[in-house]
Amino acid sequence: MHFALVDNKSVEAKPELLGLCPGCLQPVIAKCGNQRIHHWAHRNNKMCDSWWETETEWHRSWKNNFPSDWQEVFLPDNKTGEKHIADVRNKHGLVVEFQHSHINPQERTMREKFYQNMVWVVDGTRLKRDYPRFLKGKENINPTGVNGSFFIDFPDEIFPSDWIESSVPVIFDFRGIDEQKEPTDVIRNILWCLLPGRAERYAVLLTITRDDFITSILNNHQLFEMSSKEIIANFSTILRQRQHQQQQLDMGMYCLC
Repeated sequence: MHFALVDNKSVEAKPELLGLCPGCLQPVIAKCGNQRIHHWAHRNNKMCDSWWETETEWHRSWKNNFPSDWQEVFLPDNKTGEKHIADVRNKHGLVVEFQHSHINPQERTMREKFYQNMVWVVDGTRLKRDYPRFLKGKENINPTGVNGSFFIDFPDEIFPSDWIESSVPVIFDFRGIDEQKEPTDVIRNILWCLLPGRAERYAVLLTITRDDFITSILNNHQLFEMSSKEIIANFSTILRQRQHQQQQLDMGMYCLC
């Protein structure tokens, strides 16, 4: 954990400090070694949230773009008593989960149902093959005609399969922690957002700059001006219109023959 309660205040881990977990109020100790980023850990090394994973510098770097009281927010299910820690939750209730390690589809689905209004940010540098696969598959990404948006016929050839059927937006970050200075590779410097659902048979991919993403999370109740469903519906209409126009064109060519 990034923060614990010390004298009833939210405090970062520092050597020899003792604190309480904000969620379960059990004792936690500051871990401040040289191998991992400074963090708080439960005395029994068992987190009170079964979904919690070890944080990386990538996690911490992303989370620090947001106010400290938006980070590591404990959210309970009032019906079941189940409690989980959202990486970031803004003032409008939008949750952002930063995912570096592998996550199985079952847990991914459970998190999406629990948080509901959420977006994933996935570390696209975790596996060496992820970015080269994206670059290779990018040849099959087709512009929609709307700036910064694309249709994808076979998203599983471009992105890790565990994310293809997500019910919420999934943003892939291909820059990673080693590229904190602005890289010359423009593709790495853009965030690539795979929307849930399909426009006809196509997946929809949107691009967003890092600054615009952070600004949106700071100020809005959803990532884009329109919901994912509205965006997908609009692109479905575009595709049907194109199909209709092509059919009319084909019929005109047939008549000329």
